[in-house]
Amino acid sequence: MAGLVSAPDRRDVEVVTFGCRLNACESEAIAARAAADGLADAVVFNTCAVTAEAVRQARQAIRRARRARPGARIIVTGCAVQIDPAAFAAMDEVDLLLGNAEKSAPGAFGEGAARVRVGDIFTARHAVGSAGAGPGKVRAYVEIQNGCDHRCTFCVIPFGRGNSRSVTAQAVVDRVRALAGAGYGEVILTGVDLTSWGADLTGAPCLGALVARVLEEVPELARLRLSSLDAAEIDPELMARLAEERRLMPHLHLSLQSGDDLILKRMKRRHRRADALRLVREVREVRPETSFGADFIAGFPTETPAAFENTVALVEEAGLAFLHVFPYSARPGTPAARMPTVAAAEIKERAARLRAAGDAALARHLQRRVGSTVRALVERPGRARAEDFTEIAFTGEAAPGATITGVLAGHDFRRARVDRWEACA
Repeated sequence: MAGLVSAPDRRDVEVVTFGCRLNACESEAIAARAAADGLADAVVFNTCAVTAEAVRQARQAIRRARRARPGARIIVTGCAVQIDPAAFAAMDEVDLLLGNAEKSAPGAFGEGAARVRVGDIFTARHAVGSAGAGPGKVRAYVEIQNGCDHRCTFCVIPFGRGNSRSVTAQAVVDRVRALAGAGYGEVILTGVDLTSWGADLTGAPCLGALVARVLEEVPELARLRLSSLDAAEIDPELMARLAEERRLMPHLHLSLQSGDDLILKRMKRRHRRADALRLVREVREVRPETSFGADFIAGFPTETPAAFENTVALVEEAGLAFLHVFPYSARPGTPAARMPTVAAAEIKERAARLRAAGDAALARHLQRRVGSTVRALVERPGRARAEDFTEIAFTGEAAPGATITGVLAGHDFRRARVDRWEACA
């Protein structure tokens, strides 16, 4: 889904974002870089390559932008460009292509001789890191890591992002401190492969150590949240912080992808079904109120009806609450693209069934929460987000960024409801 970010003080420059939270975070840095470079009258597209549909939508949006703003400079960057620059270079609508490494360089958005500036991402050795802050001083994202050393058979992202590279702990702490000092109520640590943070730094510190340092050195930060995690790599230090630190939010989103062991093996995932169930159980033993989300792919090549049913069953068995469901999309050059395929109609039907299972899982989660007291961060008028990521509906006036507390009175199968609430100090 595309989002829009305007460069600071440059209303004639738009940054259109496709894809993940990391892309959204980096789009803030792109907007600032574009303003610093003096870019004017332009549309910048930060693309995604996770699915063929994401690439199609980006190309469609580029053509639409050219029709809407015929005199504007069209600049395209992001993973889709990094992976297949030739496809975008062939588009007459595009004035400049920037690779994922090039987009953050000083002067990247200035005038230059080369229309295509896309280098070898695997030569990148350092993560620049970025911070993205939304309106209303509600929450902000801090990039702590980029790239991925793993090669799941369905995924092209390593070819768009390169190998795993970590932002130094001090740089992360400094960015979080600045955001907390600016009044943001929640900071989310994000990256391509979050749990690999630190492996390339001196001493190979773990993600849990970074979380501990952030919480210790930024005591003014009210809420720290983690984005998607690999179920195979949650370290003991992180488990300890979940158990002991109330400011670390009790919500984990896991990259599970399937609930069937054979499919997980063919995906080249590093966990199995029992590992996912064990992780969920161990986290709930130390932090019972923790909620879980998960990413799943429906219709992966060779997925039988029985294998798919194992995935559907895992949703309830693990007590998941928030699902992201992706119909399988073959990506050129990946091993999965050469495997026997599931019929397109069957993929669509399985994705619909898995989303329905996700809706039922969310309803179960909301029903379990009725009668409990929650603290929630106000996102916009009438809507707030609880510590466990439950969306809250409320009436009355509370400014975005404020924290409220109240008892959950009911739900509408999508969000919980608080009838009476109080503002927190």
